[in-house]
Amino acid sequence: MRKFNAIWDKYGTFGILLLITIGLGLFSPQFFLTTSNLTQVLLQSSVTILIGMGEFFTILIAGIDLSVGSVMALTGMVSAKLMVAGLSWPAAILIGGILVGGLLGAFNGFLVNKTGLHPFIITLGTLAIFRGVTLIISDASPVFGLPQGFKRGIAGWLGPIPIPVIIALIVAIVFIFVTNKTKLGRNIYALGGNSQAAWFSGINIKSHTLIVFIISGVAAGIAGVVMTARLGAAEPLAGTGYETQAIAAAIIGGTSFFGGKGRVIGVVMGGLIIGVINNGLNILSVPTYYQQIVMGTLIILAVFLDRFFGSKKTI
Repeated sequence: MRKFNAIWDKYGTFGILLLITIGLGLFSPQFFLTTSNLTQVLLQSSVTILIGMGEFFTILIAGIDLSVGSVMALTGMVSAKLMVAGLSWPAAILIGGILVGGLLGAFNGFLVNKTGLHPFIITLGTLAIFRGVTLIISDASPVFGLPQGFKRGIAGWLGPIPIPVIIALIVAIVFIFVTNKTKLGRNIYALGGNSQAAWFSGINIKSHTLIVFIISGVAAGIAGVVMTARLGAAEPLAGTGYETQAIAAAIIGGTSFFGGKGRVIGVVMGGLIIGVINNGLNILSVPTYYQQIVMGTLIILAVFLDRFFGSKKTI
């Protein structure tokens, strides 16, 4: 049983992805298993993977960030407003997407540290606050007229590969390096595994909590920029419900909801599983509301499997 647990920890998510892909391929080989459709799956999964990787860090410390969908909307809106005002699109991305995303994440982390409340409560509140700010600054209207260079540079293609996929891959590589090769990554795992033991070993819990939420905010900000470029406009209601997809990608990808265990590559696989399921069900003409049932079932099943098969290893 112990050997199976180790195998499940390493390859369980990939095995699920493979089985779902094969199953959908058997149901619809003429549509699903085509190069163009599989590329479309990668493209559609890129935003989910980005916000899922940010969510992964908050869940890794036994927390959560429910505000990621609203952060996506607000960063996308600020970036669009800056571009329409005449700022170059690279500068607008840096300021409106990455900087604002980081500041919103820092605000979440600051409130968690200052109040001592669980991140669920704090981010449930900021979810509404950030969405309200987005509606106020946009007057509840989409922002159009974005530069063509922005759309091509963020939502275009580099040869046969969609640029959003490349962006998600680069962010994943950075996060894999952080979690596997840096002291910060080791401290975050330790904090999630046992916060009291981490404190006794000299880890600053508050500063690491703040950093984790900044990472989540930056990842959501990048996702917001990508979504805005793909839509060709900044929508005030963009990202609604995406917090569920972010949590699902992390949990399905093997991140323990109880902290201290998970891998970035697992979150990538989790995001792909969501993308494959949504794409496959659309091809099979399954109504959207059934897809929501499938997503909820997957989250419950993933947490159950984590409790039943998951080992105590953190990496």
